[in-house]
Amino acid sequence: MHKVLVIAYYWPPAGGPGVQRWLKFVKYLRDFDIEPIVYVPENPSYPITDTNLVKEVPDGIQVLKQPIHEPYAWASLLSKRKTKTISSGIIPEKKPSFIEKLLLWIRGNLFIPDARVFWVKPSIKYVLGVLEEQQIDTVITTGPPHSVHLIGLGLKKRQAEIMWIADFRDPWTSIGYHNKLRLSKSSQEKHKNLERTVLKSADKIIVTSATTKKEFEEITSKPIKVITNGFDNELNEIELDSDFTISHIGSLLTGRNPMVLWKVLKSLVNENHSFQRKLKIQLAGVVGKEVMESIHMYGLRPYVECLGYLSHDNVLKVQQKSQVLLLLEIDSEETTGIIPGKLFEYLNAKRPILAIGPQGWEAGQIVEDSKAGAVFLQQNEDALKDVLLKWFSAFENGELKISSSKIEQYHRRELTKVLANYI
Repeated sequence: MHKVLVIAYYWPPAGGPGVQRWLKFVKYLRDFDIEPIVYVPENPSYPITDTNLVKEVPDGIQVLKQPIHEPYAWASLLSKRKTKTISSGIIPEKKPSFIEKLLLWIRGNLFIPDARVFWVKPSIKYVLGVLEEQQIDTVITTGPPHSVHLIGLGLKKRQAEIMWIADFRDPWTSIGYHNKLRLSKSSQEKHKNLERTVLKSADKIIVTSATTKKEFEEITSKPIKVITNGFDNELNEIELDSDFTISHIGSLLTGRNPMVLWKVLKSLVNENHSFQRKLKIQLAGVVGKEVMESIHMYGLRPYVECLGYLSHDNVLKVQQKSQVLLLLEIDSEETTGIIPGKLFEYLNAKRPILAIGPQGWEAGQIVEDSKAGAVFLQQNEDALKDVLLKWFSAFENGELKISSSKIEQYHRRELTKVLANYI
């Protein structure tokens, strides 16, 4: 078998979407004559954990670990809660406090490209020994955190003959929250220079969207492959909710606040007694204060159930039981290439997807191409109301379902086959 070293920050027991991608690639790479060896931190500060994911690590996979020094321990002396929030990548909403401003400034300007940068130098030294000892000639780094790519860069500088593949689960300097880090001009330039150096030094690049590929092609001439996230789980038959549940999975903060949806739902509740009795809005994950204020403003609080953070196993159950699955993105040109990982599990759940996002949104295009639901802009109030009424009528008749197509290409094994061929 061809040995490949995968360098990642997020690994079980880390929870959330960041861990899923390479956990699943590692699961299937052996099917294609590739033996993955994984290198991760020994003592990471994961903002959320999901111990159930530990069971999904394949038997016999070699997982190497080295200590990491992260600054969040001393930063938490200022504010433990705010530090944990920022370390998880959640930027404070419209009016950050002085402490939040300070933490953001420190995060953006003192730790470049991110607060895991202290793992880079010791990892380069350690991994060089591993490559020599185990005769490994291919290294894959996956970020964010993008400091992981600096490990690949350091290895490439010292051993030019290794094949280095850089996997970008998210963009770097063009991602929405980057401009909120209160960066100085010199810090902005350092980020851009590091991004440019990584993109020009890696032998191959992987991205999760065509938009990011196009963006990176303006910086580098190296090969770039789009390999999206996907779904894996075979689902058992499960009884649908008796209520007309509209469920959103994941963080729902101010930028994604679907004002048009709240307005339409208020109208339907006021006009349709049956809709009023059956409506249930389920929100799993972090829900922003301003989102809840909007829900209150439209009189929808009695219909909302906040589920908090759920294990991945429970997320799958909620998705499969829900009548409608809600997919949201910030209405901005810079978010058109964001394809949430949950989209593919939504597709696998085979429940109608209600997607609200920007013009030209890649995720919306996947929903439409797969015939998996309906896609709207924030301005599509009348069309959104018509679709919800249509779906509610079908729900009342026990006939709310979709006939999606072309989703098998997003199965994790099929995506791993594409990855193996690219390696």
